[in-house]
Amino acid sequence: MPGVDDAITHLAALTAQRDRELLDVTLAQGVLDLLGAASVAVYRLIGREDESRRWLCCGLSRKGNLTVSDPMWVDLHQLPLEEEYPHRQRALASRLPEHDEEQLMGHGEHAVLARHIVTLPLPVEVGLPGVLEVGSTEPLTVQSMRTVQTLLKVFGNFQNLLESSQRDALTSLLNRQTFDATFLKASMPLAERKADHGQGERRHNSAAGYWLGVVDIDNFKRVNDNFGHLIGDEVLVLVARIMRQTFRHYDRLYRFGGEEFVVLLRGGTEADAMGAFERFRRNVASYPFPQVERVTVSVGFTEVMHHDTPNVTFSRADQAVYRAKHQGRDQVLCHEALVRDGVMASSEQHIGDVELF
Repeated sequence: MPGVDDAITHLAALTAQRDRELLDVTLAQGVLDLLGAASVAVYRLIGREDESRRWLCCGLSRKGNLTVSDPMWVDLHQLPLEEEYPHRQRALASRLPEHDEEQLMGHGEHAVLARHIVTLPLPVEVGLPGVLEVGSTEPLTVQSMRTVQTLLKVFGNFQNLLESSQRDALTSLLNRQTFDATFLKASMPLAERKADHGQGERRHNSAAGYWLGVVDIDNFKRVNDNFGHLIGDEVLVLVARIMRQTFRHYDRLYRFGGEEFVVLLRGGTEADAMGAFERFRRNVASYPFPQVERVTVSVGFTEVMHHDTPNVTFSRADQAVYRAKHQGRDQVLCHEALVRDGVMASSEQHIGDVELF
């Protein structure tokens, strides 16, 4: 049984984590080390609001093995459905631990059979619901259960604080302050591929590239002026909801402030990105907004290049938005396509905060 110093060490490691995606991995590894269990895993329920939810493995630790997790860009349909693990459903519903014998932990190549397993709900108020599973050769002692539950309380408090600090209070999308760090994580693999294939070669990888889109609600000032700020806030909340329903679970969605949103889209060609942003534009235009009735958006997007900084990439996409508003609004334009067509110079600049009414 671990001592007080061990517990404090793991608590310190947990609360030092600022990367939300690594927080679950840190929890799984910490519980494994504290209890000396055979395996520990964290699972989150993900999926669009209009689809069945699925279990994403956010951290699976086993003795003598590195902690692994499903990649965030995994195809949603490759993950197990929520109802395939009824003991996890019961733990989430009751908010109490579930004890089982010989359950399979994990899925695919990382699956492992545990003789005794206890499933505990994560104490999450903000973010995705989930469970912690502990597999062992013998049932956990009362003291071990207390240790895990205490660690989970600290984890829940810290995660709620971290999520709240990284999300926009009105829409619950990621906020502007989190964008730079996420962008750099996305662009680093691009730089590594560039280094691997020589400085003279530009290599496209549709599986791992990124596209950045800037979304601006058309004539939003009129909404506030004609209907009031409460209705304006409702429009922002509904546009954020349409974003979550349109884009994939691993695409990153941000509200930058006011009526401006940003999407960091993973993978695909220019045509794929255009299709995704067009689908979002149509979904907004066809949505029956209360009182306002019809809202449209202008979207500009650009490919994330290996040498880009967040500001440089944002500026290119913002130029395309600016052009879309000049051309009549309610449309999607790609910066690279505008340059190819001679409509826009690659170095064209404009004042990004000018709003057209």
